[in-house]
Amino acid sequence: MEKITELPSLYRHLEKMSVDELIHNINNEDKKVAFAIEKALPQVSRLISTIEEVLRKGGRMFYLGAGSGGRLSVLDKVELPNTYGIEKGVINCILAGGENRLLEVLEEKEDDEEDALRQMQEFNVSDKDIVIGISASGTTPFVLAGLRKCKEGGIPCGCIVNNPDSPIAALADYPIEVITGPEFVTGSTRMKCGTAQKMLFDMISTTVLIRLGRVEDNRMVNVRLINNKVVDRSVRMILSLTDLNDYDQAKSILLKCGNVKETVNYIIRNNIN
Repeated sequence: MEKITELPSLYRHLEKMSVDELIHNINNEDKKVAFAIEKALPQVSRLISTIEEVLRKGGRMFYLGAGSGGRLSVLDKVELPNTYGIEKGVINCILAGGENRLLEVLEEKEDDEEDALRQMQEFNVSDKDIVIGISASGTTPFVLAGLRKCKEGGIPCGCIVNNPDSPIAALADYPIEVITGPEFVTGSTRMKCGTAQKMLFDMISTTVLIRLGRVEDNRMVNVRLINNKVVDRSVRMILSLTDLNDYDQAKSILLKCGNVKETVNYIIRNNIN
């Protein structure tokens, strides 16, 4: 297979460019990412529909990755329980080297096939779950081993890759191929590939959780009350969604009920205004 992600940059002699030239050229490359994702939207839609079905049946979703893509998947996972009020363990990450060693940047672990199999066994990943492999190259041994395990065990699996016709995409039931082209710094897939991966994580998790009822209208009605900013935002949502116009009273009820959705239901049910 041709690794487009490893092709030479379209730009030469970066060290001779001014700051303005560098940021202009990087920005031009970044503009290509959304258009590359647009071409893959049908693939994204099929994967999301399958994830929704799995989660509705009580299964779990697993990101499986290494390097920049794997670390970005952890960022997506850790934000979802607070933003959407889902239980921890619904969306998970299997990261090369272990999520608990995220900051050590164990790049060598992307070649450790046994680590992938061990972590999948620890999580007891089954055919009731779904696994999404993440690999810019589409050839990462850690991810390949995990997806082979999925195929052997009848576990539904998808992938996000940035090269066409890769081994990982060939293994996946629901492949997403986003071809972003050569990187600004040759081979530095933390750049456009990483940007594409982050955009896809946002798209996938947000769409799935909207479909599962974690958003009403355009509001995070299940957001957890983790700080003063979120409490204030939640109170203002309550005031806009009910006939109640007393900020302090709305806040008091919110803190008892725990989230906007339960508070609004309580206020309407008890005809509080």
